[in-house]
Amino acid sequence: MKSFLLRIWGHYVRLTARWPSIGSIAPFIPLIATWWIVTALQIFPSVFLPGPVEVARSFGNLVYTGVLPEYLQDSMVRLAVGAFWGIALGIPLGILVGLSPRAHTALWPPLLFFQAIGDIAWLPILVIWFGYGLTTMTVIIVYTVIFPVVLNTVLGVRSIPINMHRAALSLGASRARLLWEVVLPGALPNIITGLRNGLGYGWRALIATEIIVGTSGIGFLMFDARRAGSVVEILLGMIILGILWYIVDGWILAPIERATGQRWGLVTR
Repeated sequence: MKSFLLRIWGHYVRLTARWPSIGSIAPFIPLIATWWIVTALQIFPSVFLPGPVEVARSFGNLVYTGVLPEYLQDSMVRLAVGAFWGIALGIPLGILVGLSPRAHTALWPPLLFFQAIGDIAWLPILVIWFGYGLTTMTVIIVYTVIFPVVLNTVLGVRSIPINMHRAALSLGASRARLLWEVVLPGALPNIITGLRNGLGYGWRALIATEIIVGTSGIGFLMFDARRAGSVVEILLGMIILGILWYIVDGWILAPIERATGQRWGLVTR
């Protein structure tokens, strides 16, 4: 039995080495199989725990009617807009706080203060200010994304040895060139880590905001399904959320972070 399992494991290792995408899918197979067995045995009523077939059928129906593509597009646009502004504001602010002792003294305490206030805590007052719409969701996402970006950027900037600054200045580098050729490259690994964390938090904040104040989007789809008692659509929404973020993080953000770390010698292949 042991030798048989070792042979299976050897085949799996060789297969995933040749096709890495299989290694990403394989861990989910036991989960799906267990889910299918539990629903097939009707341990729980199907109205409370639908099976994979019912969820797949619901996915086909929502795609056919156009509801799912439209909601998915709304969620992705909101995330993109909020993430853009969070990154555009967070990186310059992080560089300023990291480079300037005065800015660090003035801005670091407020950054820590507002970081402790959860994004959803702002939702009631934002609804009063901006109503139920894109502005409220965008502000929530920007608020969520900006803090990991700022804090990691500050960490990256302040971790650059001061001798690097002095060496560049002694060679005649201007302040702008010092920023472009020393500070940004040196802080880039931490900036990428901040982007990855910030986008992950922003994605969760978006879904929570759509559930509470949204009129479309994946979060709204799940909350609207609750009103109708449709567990199938709730499970479908959860699966879509997981798959989307797995693709974005595992196929885009994580490789960029890993490549950046390898470029600066922080990790090896």
